[in-house]
Amino acid sequence: MKVKVGVIGVGSLGSIHARIYAGMPEVQLVAVCDTNLRQAKKVARACRCQYFSDYTKLFGLVQAVSIVVPTNLHYKISRRCLEEGMHLLVEKPFTSSINEAEELLGLAKKKNLLLQVGHVERFNAAVQAVQELPGRPKFIECHRLGPFAARVKDIGVVLDLMIHDIDIILGMVDSPVESIQAVGVNVLTAHEDIANARINFKNGAVANITASRISPKSMRKIRLFQENAYISLDYESQEASIYEKQGKKITRKKINIKKEKPLQKELRSFIQCVKEEKKPLVSGEQGRDALAIACEILDKIKQFSYHA
Repeated sequence: MKVKVGVIGVGSLGSIHARIYAGMPEVQLVAVCDTNLRQAKKVARACRCQYFSDYTKLFGLVQAVSIVVPTNLHYKISRRCLEEGMHLLVEKPFTSSINEAEELLGLAKKKNLLLQVGHVERFNAAVQAVQELPGRPKFIECHRLGPFAARVKDIGVVLDLMIHDIDIILGMVDSPVESIQAVGVNVLTAHEDIANARINFKNGAVANITASRISPKSMRKIRLFQENAYISLDYESQEASIYEKQGKKITRKKINIKKEKPLQKELRSFIQCVKEEKKPLVSGEQGRDALAIACEILDKIKQFSYHA
């Protein structure tokens, strides 16, 4: 039995969601929705499905939806879809506020519906390979840098880019956050375009994260330092190496990784969870936790801006 799916918001990312669903044998892509009817029609024609400008037209037609709209619309659309009994994959960041996230989590639980948040880096083959290695990192350094993209206007780099690494780091450290320091500067937009955060965990681990959307070249790397070992991971190339102390020498070993397309893995996992009633890899609760840390970082950045 095919899962009937819809996609709400078919801009640059949502259109990719639609194309992937259209190519999945276990899915029937029923329709796509976008307030830009011309864009909706274009994507629908390529994916051979219906199209609407009003997402409520999906009600009663589909079992599950991808919500790929601006962040400020996540709460409103997600709530309506949950009320109509749909399983959800909501792109990150989950919502604009923790209160909104909590309300959606409560509604999903009440309705017994799946709620997954689109932290696609969790499905990066290199990340998954590194998470299986023994040991706990004591210091983490992360850089997520790239050129400016005019399409991202409603949020700054913390919620657009840094939140990916916050989610990954929370899972790797697995300890409550003790304190946060952060700075950020708006260069091209009204929001922070470059930001740095230092997160101190109760178990003693420290993470230093930098995100920028004003860098000429793209870099997405994370480095993990633990006792007698150092791990370097490149998100983009899906490659990772481990450097270990052996006697008086440092040896380097490339970690064996089978490269895959993370977004395809994410959507396949979402559909599998819908069919088998399984808990998603990135639950709504985990999406809320990453959002909570991101919001605290934004508060620190506001304090920094005020005293500057």
